Amino acid sequence: MTDRKPSFDLAAQGIATDAAIHWNLGTAPLVEQAVARGEGKLAKDGPLVVATGKHTGRSAQDKFIVRDAETEDSIWWGKSNKGMSPEHFAALKADFLAALGEKETLFVQDLFGGSQPEHRVTVRVINELAWHNLFIRTLLVRPEADDLDGFEPEYTIIDLPGFRADPARHGCRSETVIAVSFTEKLILIGGTAYAGEMKKSVFGLLNYLLPIDGIMPMHCSANIGPNGDTAVFFGLSGTGKTTLSADASRTLIGDDEHGWSDTAVFNFEGGCYAKMIRLSADAEPEIFATTKRFGTVLENVVMDPETRELDLDDNSLAENSRGSYPIDFIPNASKDNMGPVPQNIVMLTADAYGVLPPIAKLTPDQAMYHFLSGYTARVAGTEIGVTEPEATFSTCFGAPFMPRHPSVYGNLLKERIAKGSVDCWLVNTGWTGGKYGVGNRMPIKATRALLNAALDGSLNTAEFRTDPNFGFKVPVSVAGVDDAILDPRATWANKAEYDATAAKLVDQFNENFAQFADGVDEGVRQSAPRVTQPA
Repeated sequence: MTDRKPSFDLAAQGIATDAAIHWNLGTAPLVEQAVARGEGKLAKDGPLVVATGKHTGRSAQDKFIVRDAETEDSIWWGKSNKGMSPEHFAALKADFLAALGEKETLFVQDLFGGSQPEHRVTVRVINELAWHNLFIRTLLVRPEADDLDGFEPEYTIIDLPGFRADPARHGCRSETVIAVSFTEKLILIGGTAYAGEMKKSVFGLLNYLLPIDGIMPMHCSANIGPNGDTAVFFGLSGTGKTTLSADASRTLIGDDEHGWSDTAVFNFEGGCYAKMIRLSADAEPEIFATTKRFGTVLENVVMDPETRELDLDDNSLAENSRGSYPIDFIPNASKDNMGPVPQNIVMLTADAYGVLPPIAKLTPDQAMYHFLSGYTARVAGTEIGVTEPEATFSTCFGAPFMPRHPSVYGNLLKERIAKGSVDCWLVNTGWTGGKYGVGNRMPIKATRALLNAALDGSLNTAEFRTDPNFGFKVPVSVAGVDDAILDPRATWANKAEYDATAAKLVDQFNENFAQFADGVDEGVRQSAPRVTQPA
């Protein structure tokens, strides 16, 4: 037990248990508990190393939202948002509470989701594992001691990896379940030890709540330039979101989840959750340094049992090995997790078809179109069965975490772009001179030069041409960048093959966007690409 127990305790929430409850423990006590309980081991340089078992990533197919009067007309039901009946949730809740009552020890953290005080939510997280409690304390925003005195949770997460759901009784798919009730303000996670389920549940919660107040929730990284100019970076995995936003000349606001209010871009979190597999001290020195610090939690990272040396290249436990650490472990991080409203929005894509230019300027309508599209491309060898470039579309650059219809987020983005006269850029970090297997990866030096020109404002004065297929503006010449690379078609040896590949990609964009067409205005619909005949 600790003396950081709030007056509004579990009993006040109707949760009965005889367990020894550890309230709001700090990093060192939680690490001690995790090691003493056999949940993990300390590596040579101080981080806690744990294994998550068979679940080394999110169980997207096991996530459900209770379908009731609150959510029936507000959730975008479908592949990403599957319904659970109130009756099934009631049975699941009863069984979770019964399981809690049988625990000998529980760990509870009272935290904030969101760094801007007027737009944050209070979240209580109840864990059976000490390292899970450390993880969520690291990832969410930690209250000051004064904030804890009268803390009352608006939402509660109960995370029990040892719980086994019953599909017949609970209306789920397997023994693993992530169930969200916006009516009861309760999230139940069972049957998985992957800690990221807690983090993403809070992200989904804020994605549901904030649009009601006109706040734009974003799956993006964000940083601030030396002149106080904020930039946000949208992008799916593999597009360079973390790498390009980690700029020593700019201050990091956060690496993954943010809100855009009338006055600020604010981090939803107080920590970072980075991929560790094949992490390089040369390529990402700041993140690599966190693997040698006490307070970092490393999931599914292989460690020598004798020397306690880490092998970040070993993927025998998971390809998705992860590290969580407080954001202040990054030297140039913002102290208050916030920055001014953005002056630039960067949408990153890794186009493995080699069709898109390395940078393009977007109108507000085009920005909404590409935001809703969320395009990137997988390459051969990344997944079983992928033998050539394959288009991937994830709306709002984070479809699994967006409970409302994508047009809600798209319209918010468009309104805020127009209100703030924000410059919007589409940056292709993918291939040039041909598709994957023929061309080459876009030179990082060129990408950084183009991005720097966009962020410092100098690119706005460049001469632009209109891309014949996508209709956006593409610079003709930029200092420090080979002019030839700015025109994708010119980089291809076989121009007819480029035209055919571009036509194929245009068709894929249009086929994907058909699901959104009725929910957007005419300007956005007119931003769709069109196949044109080259001169």
